[in-house]
Amino acid sequence: MLLEAVTVGLGIQKFGIGLGAGIAAIGAGLGIGKIGSSAMEAIARQPEATNDIRSNMIVIAALIEGVALFAVIVCLLMLFI
Repeated sequence: MLLEAVTVGLGIQKFGIGLGAGIAAIGAGLGIGKIGSSAMEAIARQPEATNDIRSNMIVIAALIEGVALFAVIVCLLMLFI
């Protein structure tokens, strides 16, 4: 009986970890999509500022990817520890 409860608890824990990693990845995808959309609108409005807008977009996208990677690694650490 106790073994079954522990096994079910571990299954729920693994499900939660996978769900957390998935939410982090989806959030990063949505964030980068929003950045790309906004950057394209800004470039369409001010074509002369293309290089500035593009460099800012790349920096912000890298920061979002870093946060998403950090979240996925925390989820993986929770899985193995």
